[in-house]
Order: sequence, then C-alpha cells, then structure tokens
Amino acid sequence: MALYDRDYANESLQTSETDAKIARSLFIKKTYQLFAASLLAGSVGAYVGLGAAYLFTSWFYIGCVAAYFALLFGVHAAKKVNGLNYVLLFAFTFMSGFVITPFLGWFLQMPAGASIVINAFVLTTVAFGALSIFAMNTKKDFSAWGKFLFIALAVLVASIVINIFNPNPLLYNIISVAGTILFSMFILYDTQNIIKGAYETPIEGAISLYLDVLNLFIFILRILGIFSSDE
Repeated sequence: MALYDRDYANESLQTSETDAKIARSLFIKKTYQLFAASLLAGSVGAYVGLGAAYLFTSWFYIGCVAAYFALLFGVHAAKKVNGLNYVLLFAFTFMSGFVITPFLGWFLQMPAGASIVINAFVLTTVAFGALSIFAMNTKKDFSAWGKFLFIALAVLVASIVINIFNPNPLLYNIISVAGTILFSMFILYDTQNIIKGAYETPIEGAISLYLDVLNLFIFILRILGIFSSDE
C-alpha cells in the first residue's frame, strides 16, 4: 500500500510539473503575441503621426506626451482587467509611435533619411533577434542586473535632460552609444524574466519588450544620424 501511495505521489508530481510547463509555454506565447501586436500598433501610430505633422504645435505635443504617460500608468493599473487592459495597451503603443513622429520626421528630412530609418529598423530587428536567442539559450543569469539597469536608466534620462537644455555634440554622441548598450542589456534582462515567469501578466512582459525595442531603435537611429551628418 505504501508503494502504491508513493507511485501515486510521483505521478501527481510529474503531472503538476507538466501542467506548469504548459502554463509557462502559453504565458510566453501570449506575451510575444501581444508584443508583436504592440509593434504593429506603434507602427500605425508613427504612420498616422507622419501624415498629421501639421498638428504638432508645442501645446499639442505636450498633451500627447502627457497622454502617453497616462496610458502607460493606466495599462499597468488595469493589467488584470480583461478587455480594458488590451484597449489601454494598444492605445499606449499607438501613442508611443505617434509621439516619436517629430523625431522620425527630423531624420527623414536628412539626405537619404528614409534609408537611415530603414537601416535603423533592420539593425534593431537583427539585434533584438540575436539578443533574444542568446538570452533564451545562455546559462548566464541576467536577473541580478535589475538594480544596475534602473540606476543606469536614471543616469541616462538625466543626461538627456541636461543635453536638451545645454546641447553638447559630444554628450549627444555618448548618450546615443550608452542608450544602445543599455537597452540591449534590457532586452537580455526582460527576455529572461519572461521565460522565468517574473512577470505577473503577459501584458507586463509585452510592454517591457516593446519599450526596450522602441528605445533601442531610437538610439540606433541617433547613431546612424551621427554618421550621416559626418558624411
């Protein structure tokens, strides 16, 4: 009888582990589906913004940026509210594409500007793919990077603000390179967090990856713009 009980317990444990693996696999699949849909929504936002460039007065743009942050907080607050969470997610990603329109427009006005933007997109896609594959297959644990990454992000944001009010070409170049490295590291960090189930909902993981890729694209675009200006 004891042997039977032990076999039954082992069978239950194996079933439980199988169920956990299936649940984890579904979570990861859902996260990347939402991430892909977010990229599409962001692209639509950028396309709409480029077609409505005449709207971008100072006050209108400030309002859009305020809406962007409000939606970001909103989607995190409503991450477990079915229906509303998806609406806020795609509204946020759409708005994120919309608010970078002036930035994209500035590069598109440069000689070969369209090529610069396309090259930045291709490089971002290749980098994201390579970093994701590495994070999924390496034995190295990136979860300990959290505190360092967020401190580095705070320093980067402060440097960007300083450079806005006190423009300096050297600082601009340093920020561009540092931002590219930092968000490459964030992709490694967030990818492993998704795989290990560190996020409570797929929406959180999708937003993290989306912001990593969006910012990586922006900083790669800045670097390509620097080389184009030198030419």
